[in-house]
Amino acid sequence: MFNGEVTERTIELLKGIDLAKATFQTSTGLVNYDLTGPAKLLYPVLSPLRNALPRVMGNGDTATRWKAITAINTANLSPGVAEGKRGGRITVSEQDYTAAYAGLGLEGDVTFEALYAAEGFDDARARTVESVLRSVMIAEERVILNGNASLSLGTPAAPVATLASGGAITVQAGNLVYVVALTAEGFLNSSVPNGVPKSVSRTNIDGTSDSYGGGSSNISAASNAITTTSGNQTINATVTAIPGAAGYAWYLGTSAANAVLAQITTVNKVTLSANGAGTQTANQITADNSKNALLFDGFITQIVNNVNGGGNAYYKSLDGGFLTSDSASGIVEIDAALKAQWDSNRLSPSKIWVSSQEAANINKKVLAATGVPLFRINLNVEGKPAVVGGSMVAGYFNKFAPGGGQVIPMEIHPYLTAGTLLMQTERLPYPLSNVNNVAQIKCRRDYHQVDWPITSRVYQFGVYVDEVLQVFAPFSFCLLQNIGNG
Repeated sequence: MFNGEVTERTIELLKGIDLAKATFQTSTGLVNYDLTGPAKLLYPVLSPLRNALPRVMGNGDTATRWKAITAINTANLSPGVAEGKRGGRITVSEQDYTAAYAGLGLEGDVTFEALYAAEGFDDARARTVESVLRSVMIAEERVILNGNASLSLGTPAAPVATLASGGAITVQAGNLVYVVALTAEGFLNSSVPNGVPKSVSRTNIDGTSDSYGGGSSNISAASNAITTTSGNQTINATVTAIPGAAGYAWYLGTSAANAVLAQITTVNKVTLSANGAGTQTANQITADNSKNALLFDGFITQIVNNVNGGGNAYYKSLDGGFLTSDSASGIVEIDAALKAQWDSNRLSPSKIWVSSQEAANINKKVLAATGVPLFRINLNVEGKPAVVGGSMVAGYFNKFAPGGGQVIPMEIHPYLTAGTLLMQTERLPYPLSNVNNVAQIKCRRDYHQVDWPITSRVYQFGVYVDEVLQVFAPFSFCLLQNIGNG
């Protein structure tokens, strides 16, 4: 038995061993663990609208309300007055607005053991709270842009289908196309393998549940029937655009029962060149689930509601067509929107939000029209030339703005769906309008952390905000949708 003594025989044996190699060879597992702390946060937190919008406090109630005078002298009476007589009596147009508050929040938890294990490396509790707060901010940005509590996408019209050459759709008679319109939330959560979300039932951390619309319209009626023949096994389909829809899900088959999800697009047209690979069938969509009543209406929904209500906000669907160069460094469709805003409302938007797709396409069309080479030559300190390629259109000149025009900054928004372009107005040029902020976040309760009572060996906490997006002048915005990629 080992008694703690080191015998001469043991010493002799140890002399023949290279202790450095024996102790630290990787194969033995006896290696140090060089961990650099704290944890690195390798994810984006992008919320440009949330960051820029003023935040003001409300005063109780379940909604915020305001009144607006939207037009004066609506009959356009002549101001001429005859001798001894009085002028005509003007009529004024007034409108009442209501916007209901909505609570937004997410939760996280840390077990006691996780807290113990992180000691000396990071504060697990603080890091989790930080992650929840940032998650709420990201989700809030999506709601500010795309939230839809009130706009029903309804039932799309029946698609119009045509036969085209090429492709690999099964050769048969009676091919039918069905379509579902998607909100931005629905588009985000849709995929061909998993289908589109219908009514969503969410189990909350406290064991309760909430149900809300997942962001999909009802299914359309079937398209006209198409017979595919050898060599002509592609089907093109279009559907009447639904304002506010960020995408469209297309189903292909010979009946609603076997028509499976084949493709999802950001425009109201599609080219189907193969049988659908999805598992969700058209007959599984039985209702309009486009609204999420747990949210408030974002910018895009409020713009579409203004247009649908007869307001002067500008809306245009390109129906899959491309933005068009005017051959003078401008874009025809953008100019049309800016001109319409001046003609209707005597104002100019102050910011253009685009997706990365539209940013690239606008850049190509604007630079190609100028004939300016897309590179420059830099000389380093030794005089050696280096070619630097690339360009970016960072703004757009509005030739219809007063005072000789105006440059409108153009920025990429991280959550704007491809195929959509949004023009935002941040200030009104109307004197004494009583509108300090064209849009603002009104809060019943701003960001706050809730630490729940400990009922098990787990720390649980949530980050919440109770607010609404208040847009006083939705008519001052422009929205282009269904922009093709090209």
